[in-house]
Amino acid sequence: MASESIMLWSILFGGIGIGYFWYGRKQKAIVPLCVGLSLFVFPYFMPNVAMLLIVGIILVAIPYFIKI
Repeated sequence: MASESIMLWSILFGGIGIGYFWYGRKQKAIVPLCVGLSLFVFPYFMPNVAMLLIVGIILVAIPYFIKI
């Protein structure tokens, strides 16, 4: 059950990462661009679903709080 959950959450965060990456590239905004790349890569290093969700939610929220 955990492997299916990790895969589904990884796909969701990867999709959000694509959106951030495209937005950051188009607007030349470094924060969404870097967060988008991070959202692509971080699921490969998460050992369980809880860590995946915690890190994913934090990464998704970063562009909201940091405006550069």
